[in-house]
Amino acid sequence: MMFSDIVPDLKARMPELRGKLEPNAPTAPLSWFRTGGPAQVLFTPADADDLAYFLQRLDRSVPVLVVGLGSNLLIRDGGFEGVVIRLGKGFAEMSVEPNLRVRAGAGAPDVKVARAAAEAGIAGLSFLRGIPGTIGGALRMNGGAYGGETKDVLVEARGVTRTGEAVTFTNVQMGFTYRHSSVPDDVIFTEALFEGRPGNPEEILAEMNAITEARSSTQPVNTRTGGSTFKNPPGRKAWELVDAAGCRGLRVGDAQVSEMHCNFLINHGSASAADIEGLGEEVRRRVREMSGVELEWEIKRVGLPSA
Repeated sequence: MMFSDIVPDLKARMPELRGKLEPNAPTAPLSWFRTGGPAQVLFTPADADDLAYFLQRLDRSVPVLVVGLGSNLLIRDGGFEGVVIRLGKGFAEMSVEPNLRVRAGAGAPDVKVARAAAEAGIAGLSFLRGIPGTIGGALRMNGGAYGGETKDVLVEARGVTRTGEAVTFTNVQMGFTYRHSSVPDDVIFTEALFEGRPGNPEEILAEMNAITEARSSTQPVNTRTGGSTFKNPPGRKAWELVDAAGCRGLRVGDAQVSEMHCNFLINHGSASAADIEGLGEEVRRRVREMSGVELEWEIKRVGLPSA
């Protein structure tokens, strides 16, 4: 499927834009599942100012999707009609600040932020090693793993609204709950400030190594997967419900429920986004029939359903 090319019009409206605009760009390389149709426009902003400039001049009716590492994302086979904004190198900077603080761009990988904190002797951010995404995703979803959550260490988050206005949110204003923040969906996070506690670099790095080993031994980390598929229902674990419903190893085409950790879906190579989403829906149906629990997707699913 090909969308109409609106890039020439965007360039005409935005003569001072410094970022890159690509029409009908493939989205499969943008997500860990390696599936999905084209993006009508792929925009890679140079920095936060460039992003604000773009949003100020973008027609409000044009849908926008923000992508980091694409670890928790399923773009459907029909692609995305609108603008996909990829936060790249211009949003990946990190710096250690006084008072045990770390500032990181929304495009910075969680693991690199954890390592920067560890090397600076700042404890409390090691859990980020267990989240295969970027800081922007951690802010949006209150990302957490191995006993820690973003809400535990965030001081403030900065972002840009759909109108290009710069905004700042304190920890309280983020409205964090389990795998969720209440910040309006049209805010694009650009930066975060974290605060940890004093720690020994060697001990912190050892903790991170333990997390790495735990992930490698229990999760299909070297496969085409989107991470945890379903949120844990209150007082329950999603993987246990999936397992009890007999879904471990269940397969639709080249999409399969991981046999190692059955809250992960895997693309063995040629699965379509429809295969993966269909498999997830079948798992939800079986769990609902078996236990009466309605599993909620943790993976974000966007775009048109078919090419």
